[in-house]
Amino acid sequence: MGEDNVVLWKEEIRYYTMFKKVLIANRGEIAVRVMATCRQMGIRTVAVYSEADRNAKHVREADEAYYIGPAPAAQSYLCIEAIIETARKSGAEAIHPGYGFLSENPAFVEACEQAGIVFIGPPAAAMRLMGSKIEAKKLAQAVGAPTVPGYNGESQEDATLLREAKRIGFPVLIKASAGGGGKGMREVYAESDFLDQLAGARREALASFGDSTVFLEKLIGQPRHVEIQVLGDRYGNLISLGERECSIQRRHQKIVEESPSVALTPELRARMGEAAVRIAKAAGYVNAGTMEFMLDTDGQFYFLEMNTRLQVEHPVTELVTGLDLVRHQLLIAAGQPLGLTQEQIFPRGHAIEVRLYAEDPEQQFLPSTGTVTLFHEPQGPGIRVDSGIESGDEITQFYDPMIAKLIVYGENRPAAIARLRDALEQSAVSGVRTNASLLYAIAQNPAFQQGQTYTSFLVEQHLLDENAQQAGSDLYDALIAAAIRDIAGETQSIHAHNGALPTPQAISRNPWKTLGPWRMIGENVYATYRYQNEEHRVAIQPTHDLADSWSVQVDGQPAGTITYAFGNDDAVLLRHGTRQARAYVQRTPEETTVFLHGQMYRLQRRQPPQVETAARGTGAGSMQKTLTAPMAGTILKVQVRDGQPVEQRQVLVILSAMKMEHTITAPYAGKVRHVHYHEGDVVKGGAVVVEME
Repeated sequence: MGEDNVVLWKEEIRYYTMFKKVLIANRGEIAVRVMATCRQMGIRTVAVYSEADRNAKHVREADEAYYIGPAPAAQSYLCIEAIIETARKSGAEAIHPGYGFLSENPAFVEACEQAGIVFIGPPAAAMRLMGSKIEAKKLAQAVGAPTVPGYNGESQEDATLLREAKRIGFPVLIKASAGGGGKGMREVYAESDFLDQLAGARREALASFGDSTVFLEKLIGQPRHVEIQVLGDRYGNLISLGERECSIQRRHQKIVEESPSVALTPELRARMGEAAVRIAKAAGYVNAGTMEFMLDTDGQFYFLEMNTRLQVEHPVTELVTGLDLVRHQLLIAAGQPLGLTQEQIFPRGHAIEVRLYAEDPEQQFLPSTGTVTLFHEPQGPGIRVDSGIESGDEITQFYDPMIAKLIVYGENRPAAIARLRDALEQSAVSGVRTNASLLYAIAQNPAFQQGQTYTSFLVEQHLLDENAQQAGSDLYDALIAAAIRDIAGETQSIHAHNGALPTPQAISRNPWKTLGPWRMIGENVYATYRYQNEEHRVAIQPTHDLADSWSVQVDGQPAGTITYAFGNDDAVLLRHGTRQARAYVQRTPEETTVFLHGQMYRLQRRQPPQVETAARGTGAGSMQKTLTAPMAGTILKVQVRDGQPVEQRQVLVILSAMKMEHTITAPYAGKVRHVHYHEGDVVKGGAVVVEME
């Protein structure tokens, strides 16, 4: 710190006082996370909520909560006037933006300044400069930081961009200048696809950030995505807090992050940290921010962009440095000098974070909406859960479908991976589909365990296929857990068993139950389930030894004796002699879902015939005549009209949901009979959008 800064610090520090009340202009897990630190620092918190979030976890956790508008983010969480007015009304002295929404909007920063409210983040000028990927890249080049070859000129003409793409050489990457998170980003491998991909990138960028400006970069083969956390105060002190590797991504959205990176040597870490600090200082940056780099196989790194906010993956940096980044954000915003030097920062141990999303792996990971009927959080040494969802909460179409971040810490990377597997095995979510099986497959994958984590990791590893094969070893226990829970559910209304499994005779006294999965043969009770298009039969017979002990036979294998116990949160504990297995079981009218050892088993139960369906003769052929919305969203583009002939896989309708575009394509060559919606219409998940002939 120079002499001038020392004098300035002595003058300013006399007026330093911590905030008494902070408004969090966000929702979900990041709002809950910020509130936790505020609570520890004795700061009162103010939550804001939309109609969809009236009973959300972040609302329940705050000291005060204010309604700010309807469910669509544009009418609530993105409404600057409503948030500023709420801050005034509540008496909040500062606003923490979290990430997403208004966190990187310089107009919001300026509105806070005009209202006399402290914005917990960088100045508007630095945010505006670094928020433009084009200008940020120019600044990086000016301070000698390496950048990816590309085009970031002013012209946005299609012809100019195509010409520059050919100059760079395919494959190229189209990127939105504003924002991040993979929105408005397209990989283009052939010149013939460029203009269509350009149009899609612009539409998505405009919908997500209100700015359709794009730029081009050379697509680097087999890269790693490595980012550097920086932290700076208003007195010119700025340091780097080490790196996070975020290479494992899907649709350019990070799902696994870790620190430190196995690819960095101490020398490379120092060079990347120095480059990050140079760029941040040149931008006049204050508070927490992240410099993102691409690292190639030769150890050469390239600056990509800066995120002028707290990152989703900040917990891994907190665990390896021992720092609370939100606390430092608050201290810096309140005027306190940074009390850390670069020499004090070094990583200890290893931390990994995975993002648990409400997504359906069987539907190309489309977001899954609905009520979370069960969320069992993992516990144990070195396990941290950041979540804005609890059992009974709802995942809606309006916001990001993240359920939680599972973060683990170990003394080294193998220890952290072992804890990650443990955390995923303990987790259970029902009511919505999740990507938990994919996360578990990653944790089990040899390439991941060896640190071969490139951005193409998910494409190359085919993890879901591997996971399905590995899951077979636990299917036996999953079928038994389902049968035990189902037989209790089938007879609950006719047999008060007080925690003990009812007898087969209790089932036989209810003739209506014989239309379900259960059949009586002698003393045995049989249940039939379908899993991945194969039928499995479970036979249960009382042993007469213990009230909670039954003889169980699965698919004709030798029978085994099982004792069981029901626990809280739909838990079933199975005991095979000395071996124990804990499963979580949820029932719907059509299926029983079992969560066991990090896997989800959807076991379809035998159903009575549907008279109406049988009478109509509904079959697969007629089902293909209607094309439905894969999830709730807005019709962005209708590319066909009634009576128009179409080819197989031709794009008919483009749906926008959760800031991403989803296409509805023709399943076969035919003719469009009728399009039920127009551009701009809002549709529900499962709604018939197009009828085909």
